[in-house]
This record gives sequence, structure tokens and C-alpha cells, in this order.
Amino acid sequence: MNIQPVILCGGSGTRLWPLSREQYPKQLLKLAGDHTMLQATALRLQDLTLDQGDQLLPPLLVGNEEYRFLMAQQMQEIGVPHAPILLEPCGRNTAPALTLAALSAADDTVLVVMPADHIIQDQPAFQKAVESAIHTAASGKIVTFGIVPDTPETGYGYIQVQDSGLKTQDARLKEQGSSNPTPPLESCNLNLESIPVHRFVEKPDRETAQRYLEEGGYFWNSGLFVVKAGTWIDALARCRPDILAACQRALEGRQQDHDFCRPNKAMFEACPSDSIDYAVLEVLAHPERNTGEVMVIPLVAQWSDVGAWSALWQIGEKDADNNVLMGDALAIDTRDTLVVGQSRLVACIGLDNVVIVDTPDAVLVAQQGKIQQVKDIVNQLKKAKRSETHAHRKVYRPWGWYDSIDAGPRFQVKRIVVNPGACLSLQMHHHRAEHWVVVSGTAKVTRGEEVIIVSENESTYIPLGTKHRLENPGKLPLEMIEVQSGAYLGEDDIVRFEDVYGRNQ
Repeated sequence: MNIQPVILCGGSGTRLWPLSREQYPKQLLKLAGDHTMLQATALRLQDLTLDQGDQLLPPLLVGNEEYRFLMAQQMQEIGVPHAPILLEPCGRNTAPALTLAALSAADDTVLVVMPADHIIQDQPAFQKAVESAIHTAASGKIVTFGIVPDTPETGYGYIQVQDSGLKTQDARLKEQGSSNPTPPLESCNLNLESIPVHRFVEKPDRETAQRYLEEGGYFWNSGLFVVKAGTWIDALARCRPDILAACQRALEGRQQDHDFCRPNKAMFEACPSDSIDYAVLEVLAHPERNTGEVMVIPLVAQWSDVGAWSALWQIGEKDADNNVLMGDALAIDTRDTLVVGQSRLVACIGLDNVVIVDTPDAVLVAQQGKIQQVKDIVNQLKKAKRSETHAHRKVYRPWGWYDSIDAGPRFQVKRIVVNPGACLSLQMHHHRAEHWVVVSGTAKVTRGEEVIIVSENESTYIPLGTKHRLENPGKLPLEMIEVQSGAYLGEDDIVRFEDVYGRNQ
């Protein structure tokens, strides 16, 4: 039996602005540890214990066209050089994304579906739960994972299980008349066996969430699933045949571009948008017509969906004053505070319950209790058409990256790094000229009809309207400074004639 990890890479992660941007969302960031969230997700199953004859396939990524090269590069960095990547032509939520993956696999392949933007700190516990879920899914069930709650959280949907005697220690002690309940997280009867789901519950108010916590038998909905490809397709055919039909048409019209699979854009745009839960799971597990097909495995694995900066503070390593300091940060007389520093020293004095996130072009300062309102800041920036919602000052490209160091009315200065063996497109600009100074490495420059080599401490000039291309023929990164001058310096002033990455604009 084949086991196929499916990593859902959609979403813009605006609640983690200013670090997460539309062009570089949170799943591509290093928020905990040495790997990005996408890389950590891909590595999460590498030590999975499988039955004899079972095979763990390379992860299948389902993600946005805009950061396809970043996904591929991050997979290469962890030793997965040719991970298959399904490119969604547009966002249609998780049900169509999973359907594309299921239609791309054999019916008896077990899919382990994981969002790319979750953190799971106890990997062995997660793997044991997945191993149990694989056996259940192989029998034709749909398995989800319920996070054992430790607080009356109002930001998650809940899963209620059928009566199984699963109660928290809180509930047991209250039945015994004790007035000193203990934390429920430590005492749930967790044996990693699948439990039938009774119903899915929408995000509750605090009073209801507290009742769920005290009663037991309720779990946070993690958004993690294990299911056979054929089981999912059969369930979708019964619950949402319109989604299935649209995804089938889109995949039939696909185009293969190296490791990228591009479903037909027009067909996929016609697909309804819906989540895995709403489209299928809540239908099958509705109390009035529960089919018994949906199972849940309780999970205690230090899980977080990092839905806000406060979540990163909760899971972070704290100092003696309960502060989480990431990057170059100092704190004096400061408590319960998160500091994320990227570009400079951040010094804090006399703060309490604050979040500070520093990036080269934006700084966020907020009270922990108000941090959810960051989405309102993002909405204001979008209305003002500010670039800070879309991209960082440092912009990644398939050939490397550039950082806009300085800019004025008729000039812009960029630091450019080109990866070994990479090249930019053959292009020209209508409104600007460019001066290039090589800082380190060697540049092969096409300028009009001539091709020249520019070495360290040398420079060249690209006149306005001249066809040109920059390449790195060496084995080390090429670093250079580019000075642009002209009447218009926007990134859309590019006419491409040739591009090895298939970009038109």
C-alpha cells in the first residue's frame, strides 16, 4: 500500500503580518526551528513506521502558482529535489485542493493530508497517531485528528465524539464531588484508537467552550486528515458531485511543466469553493444521518496552527520573565512579551503583554489581547494600495532574490543575488537604464549583441531600451548592486523575450 503525504500550501497568512505577506506567506517562513513551516511539514513523516510492503511516497504539494519556485526550492533544500507540485490556478479552499490530489493518485493510496502552516513539536506522538490512522483509513474510513483541548478556545471548531466514556479528569472529579479539578490535558484516555465522530461544532462562545472542556468528549478540529483516495472521491461524489466534476474536468485539461502540474484554469475557476469539513465531513457526520464513516483520533502533540502572533508566543521558548525573544532583541523590566526582530536591534523597556514584530519595511506593535486586529491593519493597507501587504522589501525569484535598499523620485538601488547556474530572462525596459556593480562572484552579461564577463569590483551599464540578460556561470552565488535610473521604475516595466522559467511578465 502506498502512503502519500499531501501538503496543502494555500493561504496568505495575513494574521501574521508584517512577517507573512501575500507573496511570501507564513508557510514559507522559519517561525520555529531551522526549517520553514513547509519544510517541517514535509519532514514530519520521514521516520514513519510502516507495515511490510507499504511505501511512503514523496510529498505531493498543492499550492499557489505565485510561489511555485519557492516551494520547489524549499523541497530541494531538504533533499526532495523533484517533489510533485499541483498548482491551483486560483484559490478554491481545501475540498477542491484535496480532490485534485486524490484524482492524481491510485484509488487505494492512503493520503495523509497536512496543512503546510501548522507546527507540531512532538513529532513521535504525531507519527504514532498517523500510523494508527493509516490502518483505519485503509478499511475505508475518513480519519481526522482531534486536538485534546487545554483551554476554552473560541477560535477553533470542535469535534464531538460519540459516547465512548472519554472524559477529562475535570469531568470525573466533578462527578465525584471534588472541588479541585486538575488540568484536562494530562488525563484524557488516549490510546490512539479511532473514535466515531458524533458531530462537528462551529466555533463556540467562551461559555460554551468552557462547558465542552469540563464535559469532555470534545476536541479541537485540527484540519489534519487521513483517507484513501478512492474513499474521498466516493464520498465527494455523494456529497458534492459538482466539486468532483469540476476538478475532474480541470485535471483532464492539465499541462505538465517539469515537476509542476497545471490544471486547466477556466475549468478550475468554475469549481465551487468549499472546505473539506463543510463539503463532506459535516454531511457524513450529521447527527440525524450519521453514516459512521468519519472517525477521530485524539492527539496530544504540542500542535498549533499559528493563527496569530499570540500563538507563537505560547509555543515559544520563554525567558525568566515569560518573554519570547526572536532575533536581535533585549528586554528590561518586560514580561509576557513577544519580540520578533529581523533587521535591527529591538530594545524593550517596561512592557507587559505586548507583541513587537520588526521587518525592514514595517513594524507591528500591539497588545497581546488585541493582536487579532492585525487583519484590520492589513485591510486598511490594501484599501490604500500599499505594497507592504503583498511583498517584502526582499523579493524572491526563481533565480535568487533582490532587496530594494534605497529609492528616490528617479532612482532605485537593489542588492541582487543570483544562484549558481541561474539566469534572469532576456529582457528590456522602456523607461529605465541600469548600472551593475559586481560585489562577489562572476557575471555573464548579455548586452545587445555582445556577451561579456564582469568580475568582482567591475561594473557595466545597460542603456534604456537595450536587450540584456544576467547569468551566474560560476559555482558560488553572484552578488551585485544595481542602480536604476529613469522616469518609471516599476517592476512591470519588463519586456521578456526569453525565460527559462516560463514567465511571460
